[in-house]
Amino acid sequence: MEPSRTATSAPGGDVCDDEQRVGEIGHALFRVARAHRAAAGRLLREIGLYPGQEVMLGRLADHGDTRQSRLVLELGIDPSTVTKMLQRLERQGLVERRPDPVDRRVSVVAITPKGRDLLGRIEDSWRRLDEITCAGFEAEDRERLAALLSRLEGNLAACQE
Repeated sequence: MEPSRTATSAPGGDVCDDEQRVGEIGHALFRVARAHRAAAGRLLREIGLYPGQEVMLGRLADHGDTRQSRLVLELGIDPSTVTKMLQRLERQGLVERRPDPVDRRVSVVAITPKGRDLLGRIEDSWRRLDEITCAGFEAEDRERLAALLSRLEGNLAACQE
């Protein structure tokens, strides 16, 4: 049985081509995101990290010592996930948690020198991931794809407001 083909109105009022399957873009984005995450996971495991931990380390490197509760808000991650992530990073010696000097009930998280040393390898992993992701793409295609993805992100962010 062939999938239903109808003209549908997309957010923002644009009408999708009636030859396009309903949800085709969403399904493609889902598949690409899943494959990208799996590839990122493989590359990060090579340097001893799980997906998401590189974002945490980068955030701490860029913004300095931060309350754990602030990381939850800024990264948009469940508090229990942040706790688990920080425990793993702490066991590896990549971050340290200590009581906030102002409010000792609150934890402040800081990247360690060992964590800072890993940042270059994280960047190399992301460069490799971009190379894998865009293998065979011309520079112009890569720029266009980046622009289109940015527009998609903006469209989706506008739906959350």
